[in-house]
Amino acid sequence: MEPVEPAARRTHRPHSWAGDWGLLLLRLVFGLLMAGHGAQKLFGIFGGAGLTATGEYFSSLGFHPGRVFALVCGLSELLGGLGLAVGLLTPLASAALIGVLINAMATVTSAHGLWDTEGGMEYSIGIVAVAVAVAALGPGRLALDRLFPWGRGGWGPAAIALGLGGIGAAITLTL
Repeated sequence: MEPVEPAARRTHRPHSWAGDWGLLLLRLVFGLLMAGHGAQKLFGIFGGAGLTATGEYFSSLGFHPGRVFALVCGLSELLGGLGLAVGLLTPLASAALIGVLINAMATVTSAHGLWDTEGGMEYSIGIVAVAVAVAALGPGRLALDRLFPWGRGGWGPAAIALGLGGIGAAITLTL
């Protein structure tokens, strides 16, 4: 019988290849959807309103100047989504998405309850959960981050993502 290694000495076991492919699928689907959502705001593609109309909408929500907030939101979604999709700067990409979606929940969707059929928070909660989970797990071996120390995941990167996202949301909500 082999001796059992103490818990303090156990090393993190790498993801299985199936897990890495699963993370890639999750990152691609949610990342590209968010990037597309940002492109709608910025460029008016995929049926989006474009920056001018989105800026006017942000102004109607109390964000002034609306166009600047629309630009920040659109860039956060576009770049955060692309970063998540390819697994690059994953904690920061996650933070960008978390911040945008906390704002969306606080200013728009929470008034409509939980379910998306009523315009509620369901979609936003799902994206935030995915962003935190990917930051905690790490993007996997099929990601550009595999070359960097933060690519290993863990609670440190997850805490950074959640903290930065929350701070960003708090700042924009108080302006």
